[in-house]
Amino acid sequence: MTPHMEKPGDRPVDHPFHTTSVADVVSDLDTDIARGLSETSVHERRSSYGENRLAEERGEPGWRKIVRLLADKMTLVLVIAAVVSAVVSREWETPVVILVVITFNTILNYVQETRAEESLRALQDMSVALSRVRRDGREREVERTDLVPGDIVLLEAGDAVPADGRVVEAARLQVAESALTGESHPVDKSVDALDDPDLPIGDRSNMLFMNTEITRGRASMVVTATGMSTQIGTIASLLGRAGTAKTPLQRRIDQLATLLTVIAIVVVVLVFVLGLLRGDSWSDLLLTAVSLAVATIPEGLTAVVAFTLALGAARLARRGAIVKQLAAVETLGSTTQIATDKTGTLTLNEMTVRILVAGGRRYRVTGEGYSTDGKILSGSEEALPDLRRAFLAMALCNDASVDEGVLVGDPTEGALVVLAEKGGIDVVGARANHPRLAEVPFDSDYKFMATFHDTGSPIEGDHYRCYAKGAPDVLLGRANRLRGPDGDRPITEADIAGIRTAIDDLAHRGLRTLLIAGRTLPEIPDSDGLFDAVDDLVVYAVVGILDPPRPEARAAIATAHEAGIGVHMITGDHLATAASIAADLGIGGESVSGKEIDNLADDDLATRAADFGVLARVAPEHKIRYVEALQAGDEVVAMTGDGVNDAPALKQADIGIAMGITGTDVSKGAAKMILTDDNFATIVAAVRAGRGIYATSSSS
Repeated sequence: MTPHMEKPGDRPVDHPFHTTSVADVVSDLDTDIARGLSETSVHERRSSYGENRLAEERGEPGWRKIVRLLADKMTLVLVIAAVVSAVVSREWETPVVILVVITFNTILNYVQETRAEESLRALQDMSVALSRVRRDGREREVERTDLVPGDIVLLEAGDAVPADGRVVEAARLQVAESALTGESHPVDKSVDALDDPDLPIGDRSNMLFMNTEITRGRASMVVTATGMSTQIGTIASLLGRAGTAKTPLQRRIDQLATLLTVIAIVVVVLVFVLGLLRGDSWSDLLLTAVSLAVATIPEGLTAVVAFTLALGAARLARRGAIVKQLAAVETLGSTTQIATDKTGTLTLNEMTVRILVAGGRRYRVTGEGYSTDGKILSGSEEALPDLRRAFLAMALCNDASVDEGVLVGDPTEGALVVLAEKGGIDVVGARANHPRLAEVPFDSDYKFMATFHDTGSPIEGDHYRCYAKGAPDVLLGRANRLRGPDGDRPITEADIAGIRTAIDDLAHRGLRTLLIAGRTLPEIPDSDGLFDAVDDLVVYAVVGILDPPRPEARAAIATAHEAGIGVHMITGDHLATAASIAADLGIGGESVSGKEIDNLADDDLATRAADFGVLARVAPEHKIRYVEALQAGDEVVAMTGDGVNDAPALKQADIGIAMGITGTDVSKGAAKMILTDDNFATIVAAVRAGRGIYATSSSS
């Protein structure tokens, strides 16, 4: 839970503001929606709470990085061997060779690491520079760092949220939170207070969070947390907590270095003891002992391993996997568990209509993503009925456009545009021929959108039409007719029950449902009458929409399982949706939510972690805790992700894998490997290649 401002005698710092009414939030923070804070109050609060910035983490100086690389056990053994050999033998050939090997290995690793970890700096770079606020009764722009708890911030579409805050005013508000929560589509926001104090971040529909983006509408929010007290600040803290473990090969080399050191010491002692018993001189014994001890040490081992890993890194790059640290190459080959993000990695991140229900019949829709290639299949030999009215509604009651597979607008609306095209509608032509005259924009309060059109020529005797799409339960309550194979007829209780059964079935299978409806009108009402005109509707269709799995993901997961690698899907989606997609992909095991993980003790989680196939509605702290639990069971964990919320777990994993296309700078900075195609199949191919490289380097 995010820490928030505390006022003397008031609520505790961790008070869940999402359960509090707007009036109480404003009172708790001692502010005023209309006037905002006074400058005096702003200065006092800044003194108490500091600037709205994330704590900086100083980068590791170059000299310290070199010292760390030289502190490797095998390297220390080689250094000691070079020094002793030079001092005792007075010959420079062997020491020079050893020092060249050490220098080569250090430079190779240093060059790789100079591209790494800028996570916290990237977090700061994501922050917006200016924010519009109300202070002393006036609107003004201030620097983001000047915001304090209690500030009233004004936001509109395109703005990045500059701090955490409670929504106090909203109109058609939608926010993209995918980088923070993993939610694949924009979420609706409102001012209404919620009941559950322990709601996951993604379900707090009246809260806004730093570095998320307003995609539609406008809002005012009262700042409840700034700087390191925000959700992004919590993630920054987790990044500091995440550790970096040695790779399996590094551990084996350390063990070998220890063993060689013991052998060298034993050799020196034995030579001295036997030599003294024979009466040999000290100088001769010392030279002989050191020569034998140095001979036991494979001077070229680290160089050979480093060179092998460098060649492996180049080979992986050609496969679409860019390795930032050489040691990650062999870690990849040692991987036993893959914890992977869903959206864009296992799925296409392109919403697609899969099921169409119309006139009491169900149709399957083929095709992937935003390509209009595909068919609408009935599952029988019967010809498709005339569904033009439904497809026309999808095309017209819609603000998105799709041109040659490229979406502009909301992903869900894009899916409807594609279905309309598959149904034979020329969307661009339809919009030109049936201009929009008025609209009721979508709002989370009433959960539908409606548009009003001039048909250009009378349709069935009427010149104007209203088309609507939205939540099925809401629009069913506004409908009195159903369009069937023989035209429109009064809707019956049996019809409604059948529609609801179909909706429940689609939702259980993880599909998002929308109802499409419309009506004829003798004229377009004035602006005050538009909302009431969305009534007496004719139900045209229900659609089931999902983000489809990548075609190659299922085979890649099967390949991973055959290789003995566990695959676990981690997502911000709801549990039922996530479980359905996992089953479709062939990911077995238990499905758990973030809240259920909270209820497990660390030992219990470590015992059960490998049995979990799906983790849904999870926060960043759940991800890092899950990775730690797998590691506690001696698993080598690869973690994939693309958002800010993934960064701590990416850093904690034995090998963090970031998405090159959709990944944020923060996730790329925390990862050790970057995929250039964001494809899960590339991970499995890279693991297969990594195993060959690991086998080669281990045998060196």
